[in-house]
Amino acid sequence: QVHLVESGGGSVQAGGSLRLSCAASGRTSSSYTMAWFRQAPGKEREFVSAIRSIDSFTYYADSVKGRFTISKDNGKSTVFLQMNSLKPEDTAVYYCAADSSRYYSGFAYHSALGSYEHWGQGTQVTVSS
Repeated sequence: QVHLVESGGGSVQAGGSLRLSCAASGRTSSSYTMAWFRQAPGKEREFVSAIRSIDSFTYYADSVKGRFTISKDNGKSTVFLQMNSLKPEDTAVYYCAADSSRYYSGFAYHSALGSYEHWGQGTQVTVSS
């Protein structure tokens, strides 16, 4: 079983930055693909970014491309999401997710909720205008 714990959320003004962290414990493996999703009030959970473990290839939603950067520290089984130039529409609960299947494909697969079987509890990000 993989246990994921997010941290780093908070409240910032538009244009500010935050860095989210997701620490993985339990049956962890550097071969797990990791991702961030977010869910705003009244909306469905949506993909933000993913990083493939096999080659560190990254994927981003169009809405965050150029502003957010995903990275990982294999030695500490931690994945990060650096969020810059934050906008009020980035306000949401951000969830970390892990895919232990060791299956690697393209954007459609790695951005799908169903590809991830392990989820954290989420961390709130609030961006005020």
